[in-house]
Amino acid sequence: MGKIKENIEGKLETRFRKKSNAKKIMRSCLVCVAAVALAAFSGCGDQDRSAETETADLPQIVVGSDDYPPYNFEDVNGRPTGIDVELAREAFGRMGYEAVFTYINWEEKKELVEYGDIDCIWGSFTIDGREEEYNWAGPYMISRQVVAVNEDSDIYSLSDLKGKKIAVQSTTKPETIFTAHKDSRIPQVQEVFSLQNRELIYPFLSKGYVDAVAAHETAILQYMKDYELEYRILEEPLLTVGLGVAFSKNDDRGINKKLTETFSEMRKDGTMAKILGKYLDHPEKYLEVDVYEK
Repeated sequence: MGKIKENIEGKLETRFRKKSNAKKIMRSCLVCVAAVALAAFSGCGDQDRSAETETADLPQIVVGSDDYPPYNFEDVNGRPTGIDVELAREAFGRMGYEAVFTYINWEEKKELVEYGDIDCIWGSFTIDGREEEYNWAGPYMISRQVVAVNEDSDIYSLSDLKGKKIAVQSTTKPETIFTAHKDSRIPQVQEVFSLQNRELIYPFLSKGYVDAVAAHETAILQYMKDYELEYRILEEPLLTVGLGVAFSKNDDRGINKKLTETFSEMRKDGTMAKILGKYLDHPEKYLEVDVYEK
């Protein structure tokens, strides 16, 4: 290896000597091109640095979520984006904070916020049934929890689920609904598959391992769009829920109350509708939180 390296270096040295003048000319040209490019893009660079400077000195709020399009996912550059991400950046920015996002194990969310590893849980998180578990901000929007089936399924109503298999994400409201047996509309199903990774519930349906899946309607629609699939969503929802941001019960900073006020401001000035409109059709129907009955 040593001799090979020496031979290569020797050849390169000879080649560089022969072309030294050409190199100098080329280097001069490159310097000129670089200078022009720097001048052309200096405005953009200054804007980026300015934006970074604006948030660099702000106190940070660590937001915990999992990957759940269209609420929270990574764009082509690997940066967090989505409904909840954009809302968090805007809302916390108005409050004088910088929102920092981290992906978490959804099953460990409560422990993470209670131990202070994250400041809040923000990821299409349902308030209903958890009102006393956290200090809540919101609801900032409403969402329908629904059941979806394959297009050729013979399931058309919730009662048709009797004796069927259904897949849900673990620790979610649909899991509670189908395992608690407290809703008279929900029949006894054959089996409930509770999966930690919510992305797996859809392949379970497509491959026929289950007869139906249950999740947020917006998430099902997004999955259908992303993977060009066609599921049929039952007209009758499991329930309509309010989505909120959860802080620890021990968090006495009052950020949740200020965040709720900021949500109201963002609905009134049209910011929320504008953000939701990037991801959802008819965004106004998701913002009817004033008439939402918890």
